[in-house]
Amino acid sequence: MKAILNSYFVKTHRLEISITIIAIILFLIYFIGAPQVFTRFPIYRAFMQSMPFFGIIAISVTFVITLGEIDLSFPSIVGITSLTFGSILTATDGNFLIAFALASSLGMFAGLINGLLVTKIGIPSIVATIGTLYFWRGLVNVVSQGKGVAIVDVADGTWHHALFVEKLFDKIPAQFIWFIVLTGLMQWVYRYHKFGNHIHFVGDNKASSQMMGINVDNVKIIAFVQLGFFSALAGIFTMYEMLYFWPTQGSGLMLTTLAAVFVGGTSVFGGKGTIFGTFIGVLIIGSLESGIIALGLSGFYVQFINGIMITVAVTIYALIQRKKT
Repeated sequence: MKAILNSYFVKTHRLEISITIIAIILFLIYFIGAPQVFTRFPIYRAFMQSMPFFGIIAISVTFVITLGEIDLSFPSIVGITSLTFGSILTATDGNFLIAFALASSLGMFAGLINGLLVTKIGIPSIVATIGTLYFWRGLVNVVSQGKGVAIVDVADGTWHHALFVEKLFDKIPAQFIWFIVLTGLMQWVYRYHKFGNHIHFVGDNKASSQMMGINVDNVKIIAFVQLGFFSALAGIFTMYEMLYFWPTQGSGLMLTTLAAVFVGGTSVFGGKGTIFGTFIGVLIIGSLESGIIALGLSGFYVQFINGIMITVAVTIYALIQRKKT
C-alpha cells in the first residue's frame, strides 16, 4: 500500500519533484565548488534578505500566467507605489497606516486597469501591460523629477520598520518570514480555494469555464488586481530595506521574477502551474548570481546560465506533459 501511495505521489507531483532535484543539484555544485562560502550562514542570510523582494511578486504572477495571460507592468507598479509610500510617509511624519493604505490601493488600481484593458477592451495582455509599464514608469519620472525620497528619519527604528525587515534572533530577516507565510497562503488559495480552481479552469479552457458558469472576466480582473497589490507590497518591503526611493526602483525585477515562475514550471500556455515550483524557482534564480561568482566565474555568465536554466526547466516540463498525454 505504501509503495502505491508513493507511486501516486510521484505521478501527481512529478513537476515539483523535477524542479526540486534541479535545485538540489545546483546547490550541490555550489557546495563542492565553493565550500568556504556555502558552508557558512552569511550567504544564506543574504539570500533570505534579497529573494523576497521579487519572490513575493513571482508567487502572485503565477496566478496570471496560469490564466494564460502575462503582466509586464509590475516593475513600474513597484516604482509608483514605492514613490507614493515614501512621499506620504514623509509628508505625514511617519503615519504608516495612511501610507500603506494609499500605496496598496494604488497598486490594486493599477492592476484593475490592466484587468479592464484585457477583459473589457479586449487588448492582449502582453500589449496592454507594455503600455501600462511605460505609463507608470513615466509617471514616476514626471512626479519625482529624477529625485529620490529618503524615509530614514520617519521609518528607521519604528515598529513598522521592524515588522517588515527586522532580523529575528539577529539572523532571520523578517521579509523572508513574510515570504514563507505568503507563499503558504497563496498555495492554499491556488490549490484549494474556489478562486484557485477557477484560475485553473479558465487557463485550461475559457469556453468550457464560461459554460460552467464561471465569470471569466472577473477571475482575470481579480488576478491582475492581486498582482498589483503584491507589487505594491514588494515596493514597501524594498523601501524599508533601503530606507530610500530612487526613480528606477523596481526596473530590474522583470526578468528575475518571470524566470522564477517559468523555471518553477508554470506553463506559459495556461491551465497548469505550481506555487511550490515558483518558490523553488525563486531559490534557484535568487542564488544564481552569488553562486556563479563564488565559483570563480565572471558575472557575465549570469544571463547565460539563466537562459540555460529556463530552457532546461521548460524542456523537462514539456516532456512531463507529453508523457501525461
